[in-house]
Amino acid sequence: MSVRVRRVHEPPEPDDGVRVLVDRLWPRGLAKDAARVDEWPKGLTPSTGLRRWYHAEERPYEEFRARYEAELAAPGAAELLERVRALAEQGPVTLLTASKDPEHSHAHVLARLLRD
Repeated sequence: MSVRVRRVHEPPEPDDGVRVLVDRLWPRGLAKDAARVDEWPKGLTPSTGLRRWYHAEERPYEEFRARYEAELAAPGAAELLERVRALAEQGPVTLLTASKDPEHSHAHVLARLLRD
């Protein structure tokens, strides 16, 4: 299974496969045509409350990860996670985020869960 994380502002690459935007809000300054997003499952993104909590001040990434994984266990999010997992079983999936630090973002959490 091939799942990778990229910044949405980077140009699409031929081996991206299905491009899934995993941010709740559309990235500023990015035209929808240029992004080439195939899926945008907003219910798979961190809740507004969790996102604000994490970005309000320096919070431990591990605590954010645990809280986000708990949100992903809810029925609606779990169904969307399984949908993206099914896409990844069929071919490459690229999770797209506007985060400046994808390694410490929700996209990295999703990628790890999808690979497990």
